[in-house]
Amino acid sequence: MTALTPPAERPANPRFSSGPCAKRPGWSLAALENAFLGRSHRAKEGKARLAEVIERSRSVLGIPTDYYVGIVPASDTGAFEMAMWSMLGARGVDLLAWESFGSGWVTDVAKQLKLPDLRKLEADYGALPDLSQIDSSRDTVFTWNGTTSGVRVPNGDWIADDREGLTFCDATSAVFAMDIPWGKIDVATWSWQKVLGGEGQHGMIALSPRAVERLESYTPAWPLPKIFRMTKGGKLNEDIFKGATINTPSMLCVEDHLDALKWAEEIGGLPELIRRSQDNLATVAHWVSARDWVEFLAEDAATRSSTSICLKIVDPWFAGQDAAAQAGAEKRMVALLEEHRAGYDLGSYRDAPAGLRLWGGATVEKADMAAVLPWLDWAFESVKVERAAA
Repeated sequence: MTALTPPAERPANPRFSSGPCAKRPGWSLAALENAFLGRSHRAKEGKARLAEVIERSRSVLGIPTDYYVGIVPASDTGAFEMAMWSMLGARGVDLLAWESFGSGWVTDVAKQLKLPDLRKLEADYGALPDLSQIDSSRDTVFTWNGTTSGVRVPNGDWIADDREGLTFCDATSAVFAMDIPWGKIDVATWSWQKVLGGEGQHGMIALSPRAVERLESYTPAWPLPKIFRMTKGGKLNEDIFKGATINTPSMLCVEDHLDALKWAEEIGGLPELIRRSQDNLATVAHWVSARDWVEFLAEDAATRSSTSICLKIVDPWFAGQDAAAQAGAEKRMVALLEEHRAGYDLGSYRDAPAGLRLWGGATVEKADMAAVLPWLDWAFESVKVERAAA
């Protein structure tokens, strides 16, 4: 047992996981009572609900009407792999990476697709690569928000309007919480389990007219699995973008995501979703500014994520330990928070530097974010006391 007295109040909802994320405020299983279950997703009503997800997503996010939006297999991972395997290789490609998921896309392009003409623009956790080095004649692959580093691109100004290449954006922890300039993006992917707190399995993909042109004019040198195929007879398979999914979706998850989209509309749409997330970040920033043991992992406030809020521990006691000891201290802090039901899933991502990560998306209430912060102070000081006594 620790010697320090824990805070008196806990968050009403202690769920701060960065995926799957907290459900919308007020959610209960009753929201799913009208789910289209035990029926074919290809039935008229099943297909209509899938199409409703597509159109409500387009409306809330402000995706242009000439973009194709579809539901695809295997979450954001499947959606982004689908895009890369279907369209990369027509031009040279610039790959941006500054955290785990971006690095994963680099690995896939370099070691699986084995493209001969690629450039890697990389940065350590906490920073961004030099975006001015992007060559607009080439394709560009990047994450909008680095979920495991808490570092995001500040805007889309670095993307040329007259680019010749396509931009491929993994936007899974950015959409519904950040303003995406769709005119700068040719391919965007995301999942349901992030900012709107949906369930896993399903991915979303949005294609610009330029991306569709690439699909219809370019055939990759490698074979494509069925779940990656977006064309039929050399033309875009438009049925995918009207609710005719490639494989069988969970209609229970579909109902849940429709509930989240309707909630987003009811509270004020994208501007309100962004405001709620920004309020969570501001709450953490105010707390960090008054602490000397913790800082943001993101070095530049302009690139600081409002969803995956990543913190590094800078206290001399912690910094003076080796990596194994730091990881152990982090795990102990996380365990204490969970034991006291004060905050769940607050550890850093397994490939990231030891620290803490708070999900600050729109489904997290500002009051809960404020309530968990004193618990972080308590957990850190408790671990220091424990280790000193050991």
